[in-house]
Amino acid sequence: MHAKTDSEVTSLAPSSPTRSPRRQVYYVQSPSRDSHDGEKTTTSFHSTPILSPVGSPPHSNSSVGRHSRESSSSRFSGSLKPGSRKISPNDGSRGGGQRKGQKPWKDQCDVIEEEGLLEDEERVKGLPRRCYVLAFVLGFFILFTIFSLILLGASKPMKPEITIRSITFEQFKLQAGSDSSGVATDMISVNSTVKFTYRNTGTFFGVHVTSTPLDLLYSQLTIASGTMKEFYQSRKSQRLVNVTVMSDQIPMYGSGAGMSTSATGTSTLPVHLSLSFKVRSKANVLGKLVQPKFYKRIDCSVTFDPKKLNVAMSLGKNNCTYN
Repeated sequence: MHAKTDSEVTSLAPSSPTRSPRRQVYYVQSPSRDSHDGEKTTTSFHSTPILSPVGSPPHSNSSVGRHSRESSSSRFSGSLKPGSRKISPNDGSRGGGQRKGQKPWKDQCDVIEEEGLLEDEERVKGLPRRCYVLAFVLGFFILFTIFSLILLGASKPMKPEITIRSITFEQFKLQAGSDSSGVATDMISVNSTVKFTYRNTGTFFGVHVTSTPLDLLYSQLTIASGTMKEFYQSRKSQRLVNVTVMSDQIPMYGSGAGMSTSATGTSTLPVHLSLSFKVRSKANVLGKLVQPKFYKRIDCSVTFDPKKLNVAMSLGKNNCTYN
């Protein structure tokens, strides 16, 4: 038997006898789908036997209709252009998705997910960097503060040592006079020199040293004063400091009644005086950030002896107090 075309099958269907003692066999040529996407669509035919039951014209008609639909589908598949893809009923979301290798929507989702992951990774990586910088600054500040406190604590016990050595009177004169308003009173003039040693005990810092005026008092009246020059003392060193304490024509206002003077105005009896001043030492341990300060107040009891004019009078521990 030879293959028949669709038109032949269609033309033969009406001419078939209505009733036949034998089943007639029909051969339908249907196309086979062997093409893939992107390839040229070709149509091949193969014969498929279809049995028609005897005495069943309706079945024959339905077979003919089915054959017509199949031939139409074959003609449609044969008319596809190269590079096109035939859509089958199984395609789509209900049929299990697209064919293998043809998932553009999935690829797009994968790209979006990868971009999102990259952004998340950049965000996660960016946050720790800022945290690292903040932690470094905070840690440095804490360590520097601890280091500064250690230096401050280590420098506090290293207080400077001050020792009053002597005082020398070159002049001590009391004579009659009047103040600026013309009130008559005794006037006193003093010229003396105070010597003391200053020692910096610090092992790793130097100090800047200043002081208040050195006041020489008689019955709570300041009869002479002197100023020490500021100086810098390096670590583990000392120096001898000389300060001139003097006055000229200081009115006594009756305070000098207890002083006995000679014709030259010099006192003939010892005069009890007191010396008072405060020394301030500022250390530069760590620049201006760590500057411990040391204060020491010195009070000395001094006795002027007319017989020891221009002679240094020693002032030991029994004469001075250091606070």
